[in-house]
Amino acid sequence: MSTETIQEMHRILELQKSCNIKDGAPDISVRADRLDRVVAMVTKYDKKIIETVSHDFGNRDPMMSGVTEVQSVIGPMQHAKKNLKKWMKTEKRKAAIAPLGSALSLMGAKAEVRYQPKGVVGAISPWNFPINLALSPLAGIIAAGNRVMHKPSELTPATSDLLKLMIEEYFDESEMAVFVGDAEVGAAFSGLAFDHLIFTGGTAIAKHVMKAASENLVPLTLELGGKSPVVIGKDTKIKEAAARVMQGKTMNAGQICLAPDYALVPEDKVDEFVKASVEVTSEMFPTMKDNEDFTSIINQRHFDRIQSYLEDAKEKGAEIVEINPSNDDFSQQPHHKIPPTIVLNPSEDMKIMQEEIFGPVLPIKTYKEVSESVDYINSKDRPLGLYYFGGDDKEKDYVLNNTTSGGVTVNDVISHIQMEDLPFGGVGPSGMGSYHGYDGFKEFSHAKAVYKQTRFNLMKLAGLVPPYKKKEEKSNTA
Repeated sequence: MSTETIQEMHRILELQKSCNIKDGAPDISVRADRLDRVVAMVTKYDKKIIETVSHDFGNRDPMMSGVTEVQSVIGPMQHAKKNLKKWMKTEKRKAAIAPLGSALSLMGAKAEVRYQPKGVVGAISPWNFPINLALSPLAGIIAAGNRVMHKPSELTPATSDLLKLMIEEYFDESEMAVFVGDAEVGAAFSGLAFDHLIFTGGTAIAKHVMKAASENLVPLTLELGGKSPVVIGKDTKIKEAAARVMQGKTMNAGQICLAPDYALVPEDKVDEFVKASVEVTSEMFPTMKDNEDFTSIINQRHFDRIQSYLEDAKEKGAEIVEINPSNDDFSQQPHHKIPPTIVLNPSEDMKIMQEEIFGPVLPIKTYKEVSESVDYINSKDRPLGLYYFGGDDKEKDYVLNNTTSGGVTVNDVISHIQMEDLPFGGVGPSGMGSYHGYDGFKEFSHAKAVYKQTRFNLMKLAGLVPPYKKKEEKSNTA
């Protein structure tokens, strides 16, 4: 990495910080205009975005890219703009001190929270949804009045270059800037003295980002991942559940932080679930190798990683069910496609049960009682998502009340991320902080507490102003 790159990052950071101080908090019209520009930007470049992302992947489902990379960016911007006035309002709070209660308000005291921009927000985004995860957080960041510096992934270089081109066309560098480059650039970027930093990616890299940010005490939002479980309840309609699970598992070839990582299925329903999974997947993808609807694995390294998980599972006794209805030969292909694969009888010593899969592979574990599935989930790191299928409210509430995850979708997978009025974030190893909608606005704002004191000197009335001797002591001395 050149010294010029480091110098340029520092120059832009100082520029944005100085503009933030000089110009003050942007008013609603400036924030709305910036949100509109993001919408205009992705609308103008929608076809180029789809084409470029597919180029970086080798093959990326174009229909899904249109939804996940374009429409899923526009929606949050429009939602934020619609709610800006309400979000930006000063929030009235009760002025109360324990002994006096509401009497303090009656004496003229007032309390409120004013939401201010934090200043300059750094954003490090990943490769799996390279436009979405670079731009969708901007809904909260811009709504809160901040300026932005981006570091997109080096694993999708063409898309990162396109992101830089788009932002430089629509935004002044004092508002928003993009820095492309390898992991070395990312490491230097994560050590900058931002006012806030959001990182989306893997837990292992997040530890390095967090350590670098700690040097400047930069507050963090970490959106990570983990092994998100699916619990198939005892009264579940198996084919419907299998369809939803496999739709989520094959979307982007499973390269989603919220992808269902493994399924917990009643032992008497396993054969039915596997059969249904094969059927519904074969209906979606009658062919795969040359089917543009089926996405490639991002690169050779990740392809080899997933294949090594499967080889390890085979060697340790797992049963492998490859879903390949047209018997495509995946040993000869221009890209890095892996057919959807189910792994039965996985053991805890298998890599596939120890690492986040991030591919179209689904291990299935069995249980006799639902309490066993809850105990198993609780023995692992807290996941980003949890999915329950079934119509038994008592069983559903038992699972939800006795497990901890970033978020939950019932009778589907992944869908809670689409809800703008729900916070999206992890817990523990799956992340910290959350955004989307109003929660995103608050995440990227400084909540300033403001208290206006009553005209009465409460400290004196409470006897807390020196001298502290009681009246009777004073009279005895006289």
